[in-house]
Amino acid sequence: MSSEPITSVPTTSEPIAVADSRNEEVVIRVSGLGKCYQLFEKPSHRLLQTLIGAQRRFYREFWALRGISFEIRRGETLGIIGRNGSGKSTLLQLIAGTLSSTEGDVSVKGRVAALLELGSGFNPEFTGRENVYLNAAILGLSKSEVDRRIDEILAFADIGDFIDQPVRNYSSGMVMRLAFSVMTHVDADILIIDEALAVGDAFFTQKCMRYLREFKERGTLLFVSHDGMAVTGLCDRAIWLDHGTMQASGLAKDVMSAYLEAYLTERQGGNAKKTGGDDAVVRNRTRAINARRELIDRTVLRNDIEIFPFSPEQQGFGELKAKISDVAMLDDEGRALAWVVGGERVALEIEVTADTPLEKPIVGFYIKDRLGQLLFGENTYLDYQGEDFSVAEGETFRARFIFDMPRLAEGDYFITTGVADGTQEKHTIQHWVHEAMMFKSRTGGSPAGLIGLPVERVEMERVPSER
Repeated sequence: MSSEPITSVPTTSEPIAVADSRNEEVVIRVSGLGKCYQLFEKPSHRLLQTLIGAQRRFYREFWALRGISFEIRRGETLGIIGRNGSGKSTLLQLIAGTLSSTEGDVSVKGRVAALLELGSGFNPEFTGRENVYLNAAILGLSKSEVDRRIDEILAFADIGDFIDQPVRNYSSGMVMRLAFSVMTHVDADILIIDEALAVGDAFFTQKCMRYLREFKERGTLLFVSHDGMAVTGLCDRAIWLDHGTMQASGLAKDVMSAYLEAYLTERQGGNAKKTGGDDAVVRNRTRAINARRELIDRTVLRNDIEIFPFSPEQQGFGELKAKISDVAMLDDEGRALAWVVGGERVALEIEVTADTPLEKPIVGFYIKDRLGQLLFGENTYLDYQGEDFSVAEGETFRARFIFDMPRLAEGDYFITTGVADGTQEKHTIQHWVHEAMMFKSRTGGSPAGLIGLPVERVEMERVPSER
């Protein structure tokens, strides 16, 4: 947690300077923006207000937003955080143009595609296919443009025969798939996403996050999420809203730290005190290693991880002169694992079949969380740099990576695998499989953070007084 006071987080509306020509143009400018709603205690008061007008007020004002100012330059990614009711969705609707402001101004340059309330822009009585044309028209595409892209849109959504069923029969995840797919095919300059990815299945979420990371290279993204890891992993900057006002603006990690600090302080009744990082409490009691392991084994602290089989049909790419034919997680005796415990020694084995000779094959992997953030990975290049390990046509070979499985927070994780030919600096990808394997951490026995390393000993001791 940051040791700086919340007020020290930059509150300037100026974006962080980035040495990139695409960031010079301001594409979104928000100046003194506010949105006020009139709240009536009784329906009759609304009628009286209409009849009497400004002579008397029968309502009270509720400012969902007030005094919001910031700029976003082309190519930036801005995260918006805050509790429910803080004004996040209202701000996005004002920027998207689906809501009018009470005061202030919003200017936007470029085509905007927004994924706000799930199902907005869809008619529940229309089929999915009909809603593709409806939603794409709302986002600015002509019928002929949709005709040319319909196959790609449906392939990305991947909802099968449901595409010709009424949307009222869809699950929330299917609605999100279709809406996100349309949004990715309208050539938008600016994407606005409000918590939509929370309802998707794990594999589709991975596909969406890959798209968003690619989109960041050419467009501007506004992203609302309660997931702090998603905001810091995806966004350059962030703003923190609370009760309709901006509390902080700056680097995503700084704003998220301030937000978390305020939340934890409030939970403690405002009695939390700030300290420097070097003043952390010293742990002072020795615990025997065996006793700790015994405790983990007989309580819910044990981190059980379910391993799902290799999926050869998962999306991939490459020249395909060599193909990954199998991926497995093995125990010490070479048996495939269906379950593993965080801290256990495992071997990740990747089998490759070469259709043509490979002079210098390189095999590697990444482990990613559900948001596509890379946790760790390795490849064979350095270990076999000086050795002759060429592969003949039709030959099958395996790469094996042995490591201690980290403890993982509860959730879904994926292994991306790849095989290439060449050197670390100059190589040709032969086969890259985005989600070759999935595994799921079932229990929350890991510490906070992306991964938890197995700790064999935790000690605390009293420091003798110098007096």
